[in-house]
Amino acid sequence: MNSLEVQEFIKEQRHIFWYIPEKEKVNISHEVLIEFIFNYGDINAVKKLIALLGLNKTAEIYFNTIHMSERRKGNFHELTLNFFSILLSKYASGDIKR
Repeated sequence: MNSLEVQEFIKEQRHIFWYIPEKEKVNISHEVLIEFIFNYGDINAVKKLIALLGLNKTAEIYFNTIHMSERRKGNFHELTLNFFSILLSKYASGDIKR
């Protein structure tokens, strides 16, 4: 279950999760949250997401997701994948598996 802050953030960004039923949106996984905010959110949404989850946790979830399978990696737009891979590799803690 997501924290109240994350649930409120999801409500603020609910237009991005248009296909998820309203009552289920607040409990989406962090993997889905990162995928959709990185792909479709604006810079303020990205900043707030990283502030809520923490840079290292965001990076860990992101890299675990893209290394899980080619299909999961393919859920990210090519430019998004490149940008966040570089950004998170540079600024996240050195012990995150890239």
